[in-house]
Amino acid sequence: MNKDVLEFECVNMDNGGKFPIQYTGRGQDISPEFVIKNLSPNAKTLAITLEDLSHPIKNFTHWLIWNIPAADRIKGKIPAGRIVPVLGKACQGIGYGFHRYAGPKPPKGKKHIYRFTIYSLDCQLDISPNSIKGNFLKKSQRHIIQKGSIKGEFE
Repeated sequence: MNKDVLEFECVNMDNGGKFPIQYTGRGQDISPEFVIKNLSPNAKTLAITLEDLSHPIKNFTHWLIWNIPAADRIKGKIPAGRIVPVLGKACQGIGYGFHRYAGPKPPKGKKHIYRFTIYSLDCQLDISPNSIKGNFLKKSQRHIIQKGSIKGEFE
């Protein structure tokens, strides 16, 4: 086991499997729950991105959230908003044009592949909630302890 790789599960979805309808824009469009398997004791916060790997815009960001207090579980149904008080004032940046989870919703009849990435960081990041993924990655680069990804598909 590589300690730099963050291992996690997305509840109700297998890595490489199909997105459950409730996590999509055609269902309830709610964020899933995640179970972290090997979180470093040095982790202070967690961050999550959801990207559409099949979108014409490379790795199109559907969701970006950071400053989640480090824990072995991240509850689902994270509410919309720039700041998320129920998650210790976590910040949701701009993904899909919003400050909220925006699940898969490809054009009808087209299968897209999506990727959740979870990062563990050694600090809280002081960046604007109006940040996009590129800004988040630039500011977090030296603070990432672990990183892991899982993929799912939806059509």
